Amino acid sequence: MITYKSEDEIKLMKQSAMLVSETLAEVAKILKPGLTTLQIDNLCDQFVKDHKAIPSFKNYHGYPYSICASVNDVVVHGFPNSIPLKEGDIVSIDLGVILNGWHGDHAYTFILGEINAELLQLVRVTKESLYKGIEKAIVNNRIGDISFAIQEHTEKKYGYGVVRELVGHGLGKNLHEDPQVPNYGKRGYGPKLRENLVLAIEPMINLGTRDVYTEKDGWTIKTKDGKPSVHFEHDVCVKKDKPLILSDFSIIEAAEKANSNLNTNYYSN
Repeated sequence: MITYKSEDEIKLMKQSAMLVSETLAEVAKILKPGLTTLQIDNLCDQFVKDHKAIPSFKNYHGYPYSICASVNDVVVHGFPNSIPLKEGDIVSIDLGVILNGWHGDHAYTFILGEINAELLQLVRVTKESLYKGIEKAIVNNRIGDISFAIQEHTEKKYGYGVVRELVGHGLGKNLHEDPQVPNYGKRGYGPKLRENLVLAIEPMINLGTRDVYTEKDGWTIKTKDGKPSVHFEHDVCVKKDKPLILSDFSIIEAAEKANSNLNTNYYSN
């Protein structure tokens, strides 16, 4: 069942989304080679709790951590671990919080140090595709319009693999609500968008093929060809003329630019 939020509920959801953004900005401040994703998990867990919120992912269907930390060929749901990050890694940090009973949930991919132009383009294009999809999140469009915009920009224009098995979703009192938001599809198909539907839109784009598999831990999803994958996610409220983005990448980007260990050369001019 699809649920629509009141204006007061949207304000509360923005607070939840902003706490996720603020936490990811804290990650951007300290991320460097030698740091472990387990240390990042501990940082995020404490930061969220210090702000009187609850990590959404921890114990969700048995998931044991507060973040998903997906490095290089891990698409999503990577377990934080004690392996030091290294120069040239790309790292997606996905985080959810519950604040005042409402969920925020989004993700950001960081680059540690120097990588080749092919990978820089993958990160840039995936981020661009997120905003291409968001542009379509207006009243009377359909879910397929969002999906098509993401697929067209990544798969059709650049030949990247658009993951089929994992999708975006509605967001609210529950972490995953209807409708599902695939990153591939046809314009004009799917549920019609109505005002104050909140969606977590999240392209997961592979450098190689779209094929993925799940590790023995039952969570970690990796590319079958071992090539890197990139993941960005925003929380978005459907409106009549222009979508309302509840999360805020600008504070993450500011921290990212200030950290000399992180590569921002993919940013569009």
